[in-house]
Amino acid sequence: AGYNSADYGGGAEPAANAVEADPTAEPEETPDPDATETAPAAGKETALSEDDITSELTGTKVKRMGKVVVDQEGWVLYRFDEDKNKPASESTCDGDCAKIWPPAYTEDGKPELQGVDAADVGTVTRSDGTKQLTLDGWPLYRYAGDKKPGQWLGQNVGSNWFVVNPDGS
Repeated sequence: AGYNSADYGGGAEPAANAVEADPTAEPEETPDPDATETAPAAGKETALSEDDITSELTGTKVKRMGKVVVDQEGWVLYRFDEDKNKPASESTCDGDCAKIWPPAYTEDGKPELQGVDAADVGTVTRSDGTKQLTLDGWPLYRYAGDKKPGQWLGQNVGSNWFVVNPDGS
């Protein structure tokens, strides 16, 4: 419920959307739209597991795409045109968006680098208080539609999502 493939560039809807809703289920609490809280809610766990952390950024080449940046497992990373890179980084992909486009999380902002200039790497604090890696100011993401390392099925999804080059472009 609430997922609209047009919101995420018209990509394939997740398999979970094929499941019928339970009409007898209790409704979930809706967040207060007037709330201005940007830090994690009291008691809300924002600790990341080691599997969530992007510990390496590697500039490389993949077939038919050319230069890309991959994480420690070889997953291609993307940037989102609705985010901001200048004058300050801003990540706008939260909630359901972040389920389709998982952020490249970091704890210390210092991944191992190969083929990526350290001067171009930074972090942005997300609305939930976690930190996300940036390249030339652009927050970095993976795409849930990529089923194996080296795939780049998220390229140009919705004319907003693009494979990121080692210089952040």
